[in-house]
Amino acid sequence: MKFGFFNFNTTHSFRPDDLAIALEDRGYDSLWLGEHTHIPVDQSTPYIIDGDEMPMPYAHIMDPFVSLMAAAGVTKKLKLATGICLVIQRDPIVTAKEVATLDVLSNGRVIFGIGAGWNVDEIENHGTPFKQRWKILRERVEAMKCMWTQDQPEFAGKYVNFGPILSYPKPVQKPHPPVVIGTITSGGLQHVVDYCDGWCPLDAKIDDFPTMIADLHRRCDKAGRDPKSIPIMIFAWGDPEESLLADYHAMGVDTVILGAGMEDPDTPDAVLPFLDRYAKMIPKLS
Repeated sequence: MKFGFFNFNTTHSFRPDDLAIALEDRGYDSLWLGEHTHIPVDQSTPYIIDGDEMPMPYAHIMDPFVSLMAAAGVTKKLKLATGICLVIQRDPIVTAKEVATLDVLSNGRVIFGIGAGWNVDEIENHGTPFKQRWKILRERVEAMKCMWTQDQPEFAGKYVNFGPILSYPKPVQKPHPPVVIGTITSGGLQHVVDYCDGWCPLDAKIDDFPTMIADLHRRCDKAGRDPKSIPIMIFAWGDPEESLLADYHAMGVDTVILGAGMEDPDTPDAVLPFLDRYAKMIPKLS
């Protein structure tokens, strides 16, 4: 099992380039940076974790692609992951170029973590109807795959239409960087099977992982996909005990992503001792 780390990536946080060096030096496999373009001042959406007031780091998150490029420039092996990219709030042609550019300049180290989002007000500020977000997400991802893999891609859908076009660069990873999706419902698992290369749920929102994993594998079998072709990358909330991480390892989890519950400010003074503590577990659970 590999270890990744999630950071809120605000102007008050551990800088992404310095953090990336610290992670690579300690044997971590990946850095995950999230995305919120903005947080509406007057919003009706409750906080996804506990329904309480939105923590302030969400409003201060920096752009993940620019930040991951800063991390790429000072590392050699560390994987660079969006955790997660809100594709439903983005133009797919522009996003496809950003992902491919980062993959080229990092020599093929991108993990493209995606999601449909949960903040109704934020999503609809971008002109995306909340109830249609899953359909829009799928079309945009499939359109981006065309741009990454075809010389003159074209796409004709309900929400995305273009082509034929020239779209470069093409990613280093073939056929494209792995697309992993964050979803916490049984129904969402079908999206994993239908058009993604991995599953990256938040453990704080799932009560029974073995049952969810069994559900995912059943859906794979029905679709004719090898369950082993879909790695599971879990965002571990808070400060998980080694015993819990050992359970994830026993379940066949590919990557555990730590740091998801760290409070702001996630500064070096707070993060480095956290990284050191869990780095000791990496050899035991690899």
